[in-house]
Formats: sequence, structure tokens, C-alpha cells
Amino acid sequence: MGLFKEAKNESAFLKMGFYGPNKSGKTFTAALVAIGLHKLIKAKKPVGFVDSETGSDYVAPKFKAEGVPLTTIKTRSFEKLAEAIPEAEKECSILLVDSVSHYWDDTMDTYMKEKGVSRIVGPLPWMAIKGVWRQGFATPFVHSSLHIIICGRQGDVWEDEIDEEGNKELKRTGTKMRTEKELGYEPSLLVEMSIKRDVTMKKMIHRAFVEGDRFDIMTFSQFDDPTFEDFLPHIKALNLGGDHRAFDQNDGSGKVFSSDNSAHEHTKRRKILLDEILEEIKYKFPSQSTEDKKSRQDLMMELFDTKAWKKVEEVKDEAQLMNALATLKGTNGNQKQGEAVLPDGEPAPF
Repeated sequence: MGLFKEAKNESAFLKMGFYGPNKSGKTFTAALVAIGLHKLIKAKKPVGFVDSETGSDYVAPKFKAEGVPLTTIKTRSFEKLAEAIPEAEKECSILLVDSVSHYWDDTMDTYMKEKGVSRIVGPLPWMAIKGVWRQGFATPFVHSSLHIIICGRQGDVWEDEIDEEGNKELKRTGTKMRTEKELGYEPSLLVEMSIKRDVTMKKMIHRAFVEGDRFDIMTFSQFDDPTFEDFLPHIKALNLGGDHRAFDQNDGSGKVFSSDNSAHEHTKRRKILLDEILEEIKYKFPSQSTEDKKSRQDLMMELFDTKAWKKVEEVKDEAQLMNALATLKGTNGNQKQGEAVLPDGEPAPF
């Protein structure tokens, strides 16, 4: 049988995102959608709320008044969020996450704390962080058999613009959900919330702008003080009650990078890291005095649990070498304490 099959709608669960500034109505509107969806699908299980901002306290009366059960987890731990999704698949009909921005912050903070660094520099650390985020939240968000509504804080989009004289200037060009940037592409319905002042009516208006609708039914639609019914065109286009299949999680390309070239690249990266580590050690303790020799050995023991450089050269784990280099550069006079740095440029002679 070939790879291609007849196309059909296999999106059976709502994957919706709200973002906007403070007091723009994100949590309240998401709650209205959750309540309306719960009634529409005649759900028996409660709505689950992973809450990092105490928002559940303020919408709980609305759920109670509408007769929709609500359960909550109050945490800012990304680890707890990752644990909540499979549990919610079993125990809840709908999951509301607010604010997803806090869980992305916690992912970065946890990495820096575990690695003992004060900021994240270079592509490899970011690859590690994004990998954890993707596995723990982004992929389950799309793939889970669960209606999920996420709320995130608003972030700015900055881009370089060139004026008529050829000068480059960094300017704010738009807004986005403040979270891992790829997550903004995952919701099937993405809504930007804002707050507007109606001078004539002497009141504030919560405005919803549909930034993206995968069905392209509602894209660029706008609603003031939105209700659940405003989003029904997208929700009714889903295969509600059907089988949900976002993609095959068992698919992989495990042999794509198993070539001699990738092994060569790995060896080259290790050589660069080892050279830089050796130069850092020599820089810190350059002389052949007994004291400096002992200090070099003590440092290698601390980093690699050996006093022999030949043993250090046998280390295959790039992450271990990266951490050792970060530690060395974070404690010498040329680098700020606790700053992770990737090797750059050609190393000094061995």
C-alpha cells in the first residue's frame, strides 16, 4: 500500500489559543468557550484548568452558574503541565491552560538552574530546551484526544527595517503569543484579544480578532465582547465525536543522519570542544610549577573525575564537554560568572 490515502477531516478536537495584553479578556473568553463547548458536546467529565495566574478563582462562579463542573491545578511548573495532559485525557472533557507563557518561562528557568548558568547562549542549549518543550507540551497539545484551549500573554514582534538612506533600524512590527515561537502555529484557531475604549458608550470593550483559522472560515473576523457562539463556525467544522489523528507519532527518520559524514561532524565538534577546554585550563594555570600542575589536575578531577588528559580525550558526550567548557569560561576573567558559551571560531594550537 502506498503512503497516500484519501483525505478526510481527522481533526476531532478543538485546539484553540488566545493571547493579548493584561485585562483584555483572555481568561473570561476562554472560559465562555469551554462552557459552551462542554454543553455542545454534552460532556460528562469536568473542564480541567491548569492555572498559573489564579484565573480559575474568578471564572469558577461562571462555571457553577452554568452547571459545568470545573477542576483545577494551580502551578507554574512545566513538569506539572506535562503531567496534566495525559491525566486530563482520562479525567476531563476539556483542558484550559492559562497562562502558557509562565510554563515556557519555567522551562527556560529550569534549564538555567540545572546547568548553573545565568543566560542561554548559542543554538545547542536552545535545541535542548525546545526539545523538552515539544515533547512535554507542543506535541501533546496537537495530538491528544482532548479539547485544549490555551491563553498566553502578548509579546512584541521586532524586525529590522531599512529606511530610504539605507540605515537599518529595529522596529516593532506586530504582536504574538509570548511563548516558544513555534507554539503560535499550532492552534487550529488563534485569537488575539485587545481592550478598547468606547468613548460614546463610556465603557471598555474586549475585542477578539481571529488571527488564524485552519479552515479559513473565520480568519480576520472581529468580535466585540465575544461569546461562544462567535466561534461556532470553526468548532462545527471540526470532526466532533470522530477519530482524531494529527500525525503519526511513530513516524521517524532514525537513519537519515547515520552516515559517515555525521560521525565526522561529531568528531570535529568534539575536537573543537576539547581544544577549547585545554586552552581554558592552560590559561587559568599556565606555568609548570608544582602548584599549577596540581591545580590543573584538581580542575580535571572536578570536571571529568580524572587527572589524565588522555582520559578526558575519550569523553564522547558532547553535552558533558559543553558543560565543562561553560564552567571554565564562567569562572575566568574573560567571561561572566555562570554564562554558558558555545565554542566559536578555530581553536588555538593543541
